[in-house]
Amino acid sequence: QVQVVQSGGGSVQAGGSLRLSCAASAAVSGDILSDFCMGWFRQAPGKEHEGIATIHTDTSRIWYDDSVKGRFTISRDNTKNTLYLQMNGLKLGDTAMYYCAAGSSFSGTCRLDKYGYGFWGQGTQVTVSS
Repeated sequence: QVQVVQSGGGSVQAGGSLRLSCAASAAVSGDILSDFCMGWFRQAPGKEHEGIATIHTDTSRIWYDDSVKGRFTISRDNTKNTLYLQMNGLKLGDTAMYYCAAGSSFSGTCRLDKYGYGFWGQGTQVTVSS
């Protein structure tokens, strides 16, 4: 089984920065986390679930949603299986509950939607104020 634990988040003024962290670990021995995707997703009340950024655990390929390109950076510490999301230039529209997820890749591609992601963090609130 895979456990996903998030940290970070909080309140910040528009234009500010935050960093989210996510640790994924396997409870049993084996190669469970190989050929996996990890990613960041968000959802605000009344809005659809939105993929932000994903990364492949083996190839380190990265995919970004257009709404965060140039502002957010996803990275991973492969040794610790820890995922990060550095968020700069935050806007009011970035206010949402943010979730870290881990799941299967699709022939080496990590989708920017929820399909294939079977393991989810508890979520953390990011609030951007004017």
